[in-house]
Amino acid sequence: MAAATAATLALTALAALAGTAAPAAASGPPPTPAPPAALAAVPAATAASAPGGRAAPAAPASPTLPRPTGPYATGRDTLFLTDHARPDPWVPAAGPRQLLVSLHYPARPGSGGDPVPYMTTEEARLMLAQRGLEDVVPADVLGATRAHARNAARPAPGRFPLVLLSPGFGTPRATLTGLAEELASRGYVVATADHPYESTGTELPDGRVLTCAACDRVAAQPDDAARREVLASVATGRAADFSFLLDRLTGPHPAWRHARRIDPHRVGMAGHSIGGNAAASTMAADRRVDAGVNMDGTFFAPMPAEGLDGRPFLMLGTDPGHGPGAGDTSWDDGWDRLNGWKRWLTVRDSGHFTFTDTPEIGEQLGIEDPDPEATLSAARSTTITRSYVTAFFDRSLRGRPARLLNGPTPANPEVLFQNP
Repeated sequence: MAAATAATLALTALAALAGTAAPAAASGPPPTPAPPAALAAVPAATAASAPGGRAAPAAPASPTLPRPTGPYATGRDTLFLTDHARPDPWVPAAGPRQLLVSLHYPARPGSGGDPVPYMTTEEARLMLAQRGLEDVVPADVLGATRAHARNAARPAPGRFPLVLLSPGFGTPRATLTGLAEELASRGYVVATADHPYESTGTELPDGRVLTCAACDRVAAQPDDAARREVLASVATGRAADFSFLLDRLTGPHPAWRHARRIDPHRVGMAGHSIGGNAAASTMAADRRVDAGVNMDGTFFAPMPAEGLDGRPFLMLGTDPGHGPGAGDTSWDDGWDRLNGWKRWLTVRDSGHFTFTDTPEIGEQLGIEDPDPEATLSAARSTTITRSYVTAFFDRSLRGRPARLLNGPTPANPEVLFQNP
């Protein structure tokens, strides 16, 4: 099965990931309809498709991510790590499990080289092909999306909390770049991982390109229950990935040259879609993670019955899809099991990919979100995601007041506080 087709089928199988599932029957969780794919867009009309056979327009300019708002400049390094204790769960013949990790960090102003690339051209090509956009957006245009972190910049002095980020299923780590840069600009070290064989394409430093074998596995399952079981293993497998990553960042022989800038006693994790499920699974498996955020992800791997040992957790999702009593009952169950400080926020007019870079990139490329409920502007999507996630980590890892999390505010009328 071609990688793009398998990824499409796998994404179609992810019911509640989009937060648009039908109401649950009394017998259990609903089947999951297709979520809107990131950038799986309705392209704006082009000259090539207009009557009269006019010439196709020039290729669009590469998008630019919104500038981070914090006081720090940002740097970025990349790590390629091998866990010799575990075979790859999707392709055991490939050998040990490997991770490709972007590290964003507070940097000294004016240091470092050029801004780093958003993703490689091949990663962009595979992502566009999976979304059916290969003839709409050139791969080099998407790959050259302009971010703001500078390569190999000198780190700012001091020690900083660490935030781990995990992307959605079938989605590259690049889609969380804007959030990573924002957190780094506000004084966090941020480690965003690509989980091999769980994305449309991951290009390794040696030139190998790994496509989505996990998508093949999901697509091959005979029914929804079997698909959910595989997706649960994605979340728990990522928990093992992040425990290994923590060892390599905070252990006695760290893999990162600036590891001394990390405060190992202040660690949080956030994820989008299944990455949000992975945040809870990582907290359940590894006591070193002090706080977590799930951005619109179904808990395929359930929240532990005993909760998370009183550690704080934020659930940030679409409205109404991830509201109380909506189609994704895993959020109701997870909420009841959380036994520490917690918030359940939903965002009006949002879509599954509101919490990623997709709205900003799609808007600049003239690509409309196919989800009719996702009418929130790119600017508001970015502001809400950055503001609430940062406020949560400021409160949980730094002990700072976070009035934004106390209740509704006139400045953010789209954000609803749920208290079932």
